[in-house]
Amino acid sequence: MKSSNNSSRADNQQVSKKINDDYFAGFVDGEGCFYVGFSNRKDLPMQWQVITEFHVSQNPGSKNVLKALRNRLECGYLKPNHAKSKRDKSWVFIVKDRKDLEEKVIPFFEYHLLQSAKYKDFLVFKKVLTIIKEGRHLDKNGFREIVELVFSLDRQTKKKYTKNILLSS
Repeated sequence: MKSSNNSSRADNQQVSKKINDDYFAGFVDGEGCFYVGFSNRKDLPMQWQVITEFHVSQNPGSKNVLKALRNRLECGYLKPNHAKSKRDKSWVFIVKDRKDLEEKVIPFFEYHLLQSAKYKDFLVFKKVLTIIKEGRHLDKNGFREIVELVFSLDRQTKKKYTKNILLSS
């Protein structure tokens, strides 16, 4: 028997009601990212913008979990992960707003602790947000602290800028 769109929406709502916060923490442990990056901006005091984002990606069949997480955190948005790709049909949940990161995302993961090495990423992310909130990212020492924190993480990435490039400017 074929279900209607209304039935499908009801199913998604039922799924989101059944998902508990510990599941979300585990889900983020496996599929999430606490991202801190840099963008060259000559108009800023340190000539670098510090970018902070929380995101979680998932294949289209589990998009309802991303929606449920968005509903639980009451912030962020969903979009195709690689909209121009013909092969990658995954979705991503993104939170960029710093107030939402500070008031919703951080408190959630302070209470529902991550269990993997991603916990260190979370701690660095949290510290970077604190430095930004205090305005210290706009001076040499605060910016250096952020760079040192980000490059202290042991992970394989395709960073566009090296630690030396960021610190020498």
